[in-house]
Amino acid sequence: MKLSDFNFELPNTLLAQRPAPDRDESRLMVLNRKEKTIEHHSFKDVINYFDEGDVMVLNNTKVFPARLFGNKEKTGARIEVFLLRELNQEQRLWDVLVDPARKIRIGNKLYFGDDESLVAEVIDNTTSRGRTLRFLFDGTYAEFRTKLKELGQTPLPKYIKRPVDKEDQDRYQTIYAKHEGAVAAPTAGLHFSKHLLKRLEIKGIDLAELTLHVGLGTFSPVEVEDLSKHKMDSEELIIDRIAVEKVNAAKKANKRICAVGTTVMRGLESSVSSAGMLNEYTGWTHKFIFPPYDFSLANSMITNFHTPKSTLLMMVSAFADPDFIKQAYDLAIKEKYNFYSYGDAMLII
Repeated sequence: MKLSDFNFELPNTLLAQRPAPDRDESRLMVLNRKEKTIEHHSFKDVINYFDEGDVMVLNNTKVFPARLFGNKEKTGARIEVFLLRELNQEQRLWDVLVDPARKIRIGNKLYFGDDESLVAEVIDNTTSRGRTLRFLFDGTYAEFRTKLKELGQTPLPKYIKRPVDKEDQDRYQTIYAKHEGAVAAPTAGLHFSKHLLKRLEIKGIDLAELTLHVGLGTFSPVEVEDLSKHKMDSEELIIDRIAVEKVNAAKKANKRICAVGTTVMRGLESSVSSAGMLNEYTGWTHKFIFPPYDFSLANSMITNFHTPKSTLLMMVSAFADPDFIKQAYDLAIKEKYNFYSYGDAMLII
């Protein structure tokens, strides 16, 4: 398939600006791939589609406040710095995006905070907007990381046209987030409440966890019509023995294995044995899934509604059949489902 096959008209009014009042009260569209049926529910009803022994796989990455605002030396120009990944802890080197990029050159210094206690020097250009910064801070590494958190903002997507507030610090984070390292939330997991997780546990539905630190590459636009030529950015992935045992036991028992989000699906598919079982993994993945694709482990998935031409839409289309997803999306627009990070959810079984 081609890039243009994943284009559609999405009204801006359907791009959710705020989360639902309650996590598990967002809307849920349920797609049955075998029967080709579509149902409409509340997210908390997701429990009705799973039984004892089924497994839901969650991404327990934690979003860190990756968006900083500083001032350029001499001119005082306000510069946005988006932290992507730490390159060297000892030297405090980071890959970042800067905006506006045309003003930022190698050798420039940026000052952060009212007291300018945090300074960064540009030491390399990586892409048109990408830079490598060396942070200069008079303190320990732990104090440096604390300072980054103090100065940073929750990295809401750019389409959300409002200031970040305290609600975002809580709601742009899953309730099971543990390991800090993501610059964007694994948004399918945002719908789970503590009460819903408890109900799943009581019903005997097992929860497995992996860690995939979501980077901006997941959301980078695809700029080639031939999808086989698109390259995903690498993201750090950790799958431990406990997750492997739970997923493989469910597969052997022919139980339902649900990938909660495209990040989980990509993580699972990045570490599959020749026998179709899950392996432990610690490393990086740049897996790009688009139709046609044969999935090895998950036989159901929870996902949000994605934007046109996105790699996320391509993966979902590979899982559920492109024509069926197109039908579902047409209906979602007609029924005014909310799209993207703070949007509503879809369960595909």
